[in-house]
Amino acid sequence: MLRSDNQRKNIFRTMIYVLFSVVLLWVLGSANNGYAESSSESLQVIPVPNPAADLWRAVRQREGSIQATSTQVRSVDSGVLITETGEKFRTVRRARIIPYLPYLLAVSAGLILLFYFIRGQIKIADGHAGEYVVRFKNIERMVHWFVASLFIFLALTGLILLFGRFVIIPVFGKEAFSLIASACKESHNLVGPLFLVGVVLLFFLFVSRNILAKGDLRWLLKGGGFGRQHVKAGFFNMGEKIWFWLVITLGLTVSISGLILDFPVFEQSRWLMQLSLIVHGIAAVIFISISFGHIYLGTIGTEGTLRGMTSGKVDVNWAKTHHDLWYEKLSESEKTIDEDEPVLEKPDGESATIHT
Repeated sequence: MLRSDNQRKNIFRTMIYVLFSVVLLWVLGSANNGYAESSSESLQVIPVPNPAADLWRAVRQREGSIQATSTQVRSVDSGVLITETGEKFRTVRRARIIPYLPYLLAVSAGLILLFYFIRGQIKIADGHAGEYVVRFKNIERMVHWFVASLFIFLALTGLILLFGRFVIIPVFGKEAFSLIASACKESHNLVGPLFLVGVVLLFFLFVSRNILAKGDLRWLLKGGGFGRQHVKAGFFNMGEKIWFWLVITLGLTVSISGLILDFPVFEQSRWLMQLSLIVHGIAAVIFISISFGHIYLGTIGTEGTLRGMTSGKVDVNWAKTHHDLWYEKLSESEKTIDEDEPVLEKPDGESATIHT
């Protein structure tokens, strides 16, 4: 009987302990949930933002970010630290424009080579007469060679800056390209503004003789000097007039866009600089490609043409072959100038011979 009473007491104590433990766990759990809820409510009511968040949003130029409003640097877009359009522009220029420009140069050179093999050199009809007529004055030849020299120099340095990394680096290495590109950049920027001066001088010297005249369209429709049939022409034929206006148009385009890039201190925005760089590169490559034809026809392509820009005189038969309308308007004394006979210029700019 005693043992039974002890067992009952032990069972009772165990039930008390279990009940006490359950109550204690419930109380502790309720207190913990209440503390978590109160903590959550306190965090929502009193936010603690990152003080550097606005700064980094402005730096990254994220949409809806706070733009910089003041800076010690006073220039256009000086408050913009990073622009997303800069990398997009670089990608488009490097991947979608530059790789295709060499094809334009190659096609132009290929067409000239093909024409040479098909047509050959354009000869002077009836051969050299041995008598010459003055075609260009000294000032005209000086300006022509001034512009031509600048053009060749700017073309070479510009092509190195545009395509040099793809040719020079694999062959000579990055150090050599760095030195060459730096020299080309500085010299290109220094010489570039002089080209604009030359283009303006060319315009005023030759514009009066490059206006569309009667017979120019006929010359163009009949293939001009490229065909076998003789076509009449004045001082400049239609092909030369087209080249003149291309020189003026493309020359002004590359010069103005080059000045925008050369002097970025006149409130130019980033987008204007980027646009000028693309226009400058494309116009320059088109200019160089077309110049291949002019250089070819002015040297080995057409017999006797180069003499006009070196000595200023051309063979009489050359004048009859290519510019007979101009030759017919010359006076008799101007039509017969011996090769070794000295030539002076009249006050009005016309040539005159000295007879001994």
